[in-house]
Amino acid sequence: MLKKCTDWYRSIDDESLRVLKHPEMAEQVQGRGRRYVAMKLARLTPIERQQLHDFLLKYRGAGFYIAAFKLMLLFSAIGAVLHLLLPAKFELLKAIVFSNGLGFALAWGLVGVWFNYRSSVRYKFKKLLLIVSTCAAGVSAGVLLAGLSDTGSMDMAFERLLRVGGVALLVAGLFYLVPLAIVTAWRNRQYEALTLQLQQDAERDRLARELSESQLRLLRAQIEPHFLFNTLGAVQQLAEQGAPRAAALTSDLIAFLRASLAEMRSEQVPLQSEFDMVAAYLRVMQARMGARLFFGIDLPAGCAHAMIPSMILLTLAENAIKHGIEPSLRGGQISVSALRRDGMLCLRVQDTGMGLPEGGAGSGQGGGLGLENVRSRLLLSAPSASLSVRDGEEGGVIAEILLPIKIASSLKEPAA
Repeated sequence: MLKKCTDWYRSIDDESLRVLKHPEMAEQVQGRGRRYVAMKLARLTPIERQQLHDFLLKYRGAGFYIAAFKLMLLFSAIGAVLHLLLPAKFELLKAIVFSNGLGFALAWGLVGVWFNYRSSVRYKFKKLLLIVSTCAAGVSAGVLLAGLSDTGSMDMAFERLLRVGGVALLVAGLFYLVPLAIVTAWRNRQYEALTLQLQQDAERDRLARELSESQLRLLRAQIEPHFLFNTLGAVQQLAEQGAPRAAALTSDLIAFLRASLAEMRSEQVPLQSEFDMVAAYLRVMQARMGARLFFGIDLPAGCAHAMIPSMILLTLAENAIKHGIEPSLRGGQISVSALRRDGMLCLRVQDTGMGLPEGGAGSGQGGGLGLENVRSRLLLSAPSASLSVRDGEEGGVIAEILLPIKIASSLKEPAA
């Protein structure tokens, strides 16, 4: 029998938690009484549901029985004190039963308004009438029974009801209605303050997102003319020299523009697309610089579908050309690679050019508009993302980006 009662209570507890988390499940509850309770829970405000869910989760199982036992001890102690103060009017057993009954009724009412305070405000007159009617019925029944048991006369019972009932209702109001009203008013103030705070937080988040998007648009607008003018300048210089590779360069430029134009206005792009664009750009620059520039591309298949902020690798490749390879009489090599490292995506652009100038990362390849834009866009994309620029072990510069791995589920397969 005890196990059945425990299982029944646990099933109701689990059902209540599910409905509080997913209110749409209330209509699927079996049993008229249980469905009525579930619909009541579903009509709570989201804040009330979350607060009641946390409360039930905390006091489910043994926690409920322990809390009830502690309350019973408290109310029994109050009853014993009442007996000691008024031994003639309250026997010990009656005082304990009376204090426990009143105490648990008050506790139940407080729990009800604690997690259903919005409804208590909307239907305050209806609830007040219900509570007063219940108290009046209880007081009337108690006084009548007491009168009959003491005198055996119905007339005396009614006389006692008129004499004692008013005082009893006043006491019930002071010890029951007033605390409930105070708790209801206080909880509603909390609700309104919390709602206002959530609205302000949502507005701040919206403004922050709009600011971030505006900053990203500005940064992309600063980067796009930079690499486009550099590329067109390379074509112009080669054409002026009458180089035989002008046709091949034009073809590479078309491929580069075709790969890049679709990505210019995108905030996030697949890493495969970024590598394709960088490769096309480096082929254009190799046509102009000839034997002074060599490059290598290494993109593992497992990283090809990772999403990154658009054009950040292209900016690093441009920077390596401008500050590392072009100033060097012998030219150099650029290596662009990607790998996974400790759960992060690592993107590296390494050159064998001039290296960092005197003053380190604060100037040259470590500074400038391009790299500052990359750093800003990485920070806007993910707070844990970073860009580092350092001297290479065998000369040149290593620019390395670390950012969280974001994989798109429906991207094109990596190019062969």
